[in-house]
Amino acid sequence: MWHGVRKPGSERDDLLLCAKSVVAAMVAWTTARHFLPPAVATFAPFTALVALQATLYRSLRDCAQYALAMAAGATLAATLAATAGIHGWTFGLLTLAALCLGRARRLGRQGTQVAIIGFFAFSSGQGRIDYIGHLAASVAIGALCGLVAHVVLAPARHARHRQSAAAGLFAEMSERINGLADTLEAAGHDASQLQQWHHDWRRLAHDCDTLRGNVETEEENSRLNPRRSFEGAAQALPRTRRSITIAQHSLEHLRSITRTLDYAIDSREIENLPPSFRSGLASVLRTSAGALEKIGQAARTDNSRLAEVLKEAGSQLNRVQEHSLPAEGGSAAALQGTLLTDTARLLAELRAGRHSLSQA
Repeated sequence: MWHGVRKPGSERDDLLLCAKSVVAAMVAWTTARHFLPPAVATFAPFTALVALQATLYRSLRDCAQYALAMAAGATLAATLAATAGIHGWTFGLLTLAALCLGRARRLGRQGTQVAIIGFFAFSSGQGRIDYIGHLAASVAIGALCGLVAHVVLAPARHARHRQSAAAGLFAEMSERINGLADTLEAAGHDASQLQQWHHDWRRLAHDCDTLRGNVETEEENSRLNPRRSFEGAAQALPRTRRSITIAQHSLEHLRSITRTLDYAIDSREIENLPPSFRSGLASVLRTSAGALEKIGQAARTDNSRLAEVLKEAGSQLNRVQEHSLPAEGGSAAALQGTLLTDTARLLAELRAGRHSLSQA
């Protein structure tokens, strides 16, 4: 919590959202208690909390969905009470109809509120129009308090933070690839190092998923947000999202290369690989690491320069393939083939990523 107080970021956003929620709920409840019957006052702070989501766009969407659910539930309750009366079987019919209506995709996460509002309007309000009117007024008060709090202190914009986080992730991946290249070239390893890389790839894959979610939330946060961000943020976020996709796909190939190296060193098969092959493939990996870091950098990628780097990596890989062992070379040739295949797939992924970024 104290970290959120000292430094801007997600933790501070959570603290501010919590503070706004407390104030909005308190104001909504006090206002509703003053103007409306106590039986419906609770709906005001509840609606205020619905209206205070992580982004202003999500708040407006959830408010609209909640209002639709409230209208549907109240209408069902009033209709059944007026036409069939208050009975056990009519309550069951109300529940069935509310559950069916609540499945409508337009209501989103608020679908269950159709039944909840219907229960209150049917049981506490007996389906009376005056109760439903007070209920609607309480919901309106809560929505107004929540949305005003969100507009007065709009959620912060974090496009640059997301870019920086992506650049850091790519820099860490590049560092690990250079480490793999060093291990391949030296044909030796610290037993714990490869295990650490296995752990790092899993952690980085999790970081990619988390960062993708953060970027998508920030893209949503840019909608309707009165706060201004830096020029070009609207284009930077989709580009960052695409770069994370490249990182996720590249990680699959890097994990495969790591498994192959782990097996080769553990079985000592790596000693049967020609030194020229090991140093050549290590060079390809280092060049690929440089290309990956360029893809993830915060500044806009120089597409022509990235194309040159990837072309150089492709040329290096072709030279390694030309001097590889023949197919009948036994287990060493099979090991070479596996490493070459995984490295070629990594390069193909980076080329496809460059093309994707150029289109963006």
